[in-house]
Amino acid sequence: MDPRNPLGARRLGGASSRPPISGAYPKRPHLQLARRGGYVGGMSLPRSYPPDTYLGEGGEVSAWLRRDDSSAEITYRTGGTCEYLATGDRTEGRFGLYRWTFGDVETGPDPHFHRSISEQFYVLSGEVRLYDGREWVTARSGDFLYVPEGGLHGFRGGGGASMLLMFAPGGPREDYFETLARGEQMTEEQRAEFMVRHDTYWV
Repeated sequence: MDPRNPLGARRLGGASSRPPISGAYPKRPHLQLARRGGYVGGMSLPRSYPPDTYLGEGGEVSAWLRRDDSSAEITYRTGGTCEYLATGDRTEGRFGLYRWTFGDVETGPDPHFHRSISEQFYVLSGEVRLYDGREWVTARSGDFLYVPEGGLHGFRGGGGASMLLMFAPGGPREDYFETLARGEQMTEEQRAEFMVRHDTYWV
């Protein structure tokens, strides 16, 4: 297998388009411009890539790793936990990803929606009840639910079930989770303001 072509894709333009032995691809600004418009070398793409955000040359060392044995950032009174896999701060606002593990007793929010963020659920283990805007469905390991902005949703789980919870873009959900975990006392007016500040609307 050619390490520079791990998917076995056919090269465009014949042998002359093969990268140099050093592994550095030649600069082809005309293809860069074409890519942004949804075309590469005359081949139409189903949709265009977003504008470039990295403008350097040769890449950079910027990846980071969160180990599986890292401590959970939040432990709820019910025994459940929330782990910050990738916060909006770490991803420059692109998304926020959390591992949510339920305690023994079933808990979770009632139906609600967000105006500015989408939300995604991926069940890792156990069973999680998810509200898809029409009904509560039982989701199991490997099941995925996507909720666009404005989509009604909710979730409930127990028995140590776990799931990935992702928001895009990456809003400051950490303050939302932590404030509720502390059980801070709020007046009805304060609670209403808190929910609006965190783009959460109950139905």
